[in-house]
Amino acid sequence: MNNNMLKSILQGVQDGTLPIDQGLDKLRDLPFLDIGHTKIDLHRSLRNGFPEVIYGSGKTPEQVANIFAHMQEHGNVLATRITEKTAEHVCAQFPEVQYNATARTLTWVKNAISYGTTEIAIITAGTSDLPVAEEAKVTCEILGTRASILSDVGVAGIHRLFDRMEDIRKASVLIVIAGMEGALASVIGGLVDQPIIAVPTSVGYGANFSGLSALLGMLTSCASGVTVVNIDNGFGAACAACKIARLIEK
Repeated sequence: MNNNMLKSILQGVQDGTLPIDQGLDKLRDLPFLDIGHTKIDLHRSLRNGFPEVIYGSGKTPEQVANIFAHMQEHGNVLATRITEKTAEHVCAQFPEVQYNATARTLTWVKNAISYGTTEIAIITAGTSDLPVAEEAKVTCEILGTRASILSDVGVAGIHRLFDRMEDIRKASVLIVIAGMEGALASVIGGLVDQPIIAVPTSVGYGANFSGLSALLGMLTSCASGVTVVNIDNGFGAACAACKIARLIEK
């Protein structure tokens, strides 16, 4: 349920094209739908502009498929952190669902996505950061903002970054993803004026402490205005970037 859907129901009741009982049926599941193991927050899009997303980690394939089935009745569906086993189970029941193995996401589009004029650039330090970047890209696109990935432009070969600066400056918002010491976010922060959301990743050798070194490096960036999300959180970075993009378009 989103603002447009709610307005359509209320308008139908007001002008008499939708009987009151049918309108009541459409509103019956607000603000959430209780399916036993899960309470699906159908009211979330009305509150903050984005629908609920299925977080797959820790859920059984059967639970994810069950949630998916109920959410399909109400609009587009995104599930993150999905294993191949869960993806196979869900796609066997719903062949039209798309699985992105790199992003570990499942998507299903019921309502055509209307894209705005802004674009988000997702920049990775290395190829090993691509799973987080793909998660961010899939999230951006199903939330209605175009996104592109610029991969493997880290500080170990900084000339690769300079070669893409024209493309980077065309974007409205930047998501910068890096592991190791996480220096890429600071470097880009000193070169551009766009909002930057930095994502530390767990990529790196033993001393990187599963992403903690990149997280601390980004948090202590000397480039002002760099905002940091948690380790490997491509989804959270995409949500923040999309909210900024929507404000830019207003």
